[in-house]
Amino acid sequence: MMNDFVTIKEISEKWNLTPRRIQKMCAEGKISGAIKFGRDWAIPANAEKPKDARVKSGEYRNWRKKQDE
Repeated sequence: MMNDFVTIKEISEKWNLTPRRIQKMCAEGKISGAIKFGRDWAIPANAEKPKDARVKSGEYRNWRKKQDE
């Protein structure tokens, strides 16, 4: 049963993301099948890496100035 799951550390190395980023994705429900045991997460070994939906374009920069114009 537990052989089907990996830790946050293992998946962070596999996906080249920080462990904290993986924790946030688990908490936000972006990794399907992730289960929380106390303070640790168990992630299915065959889990797909979710698409990164964070804004990287810089469109949000200086939004206050754009609002005032």
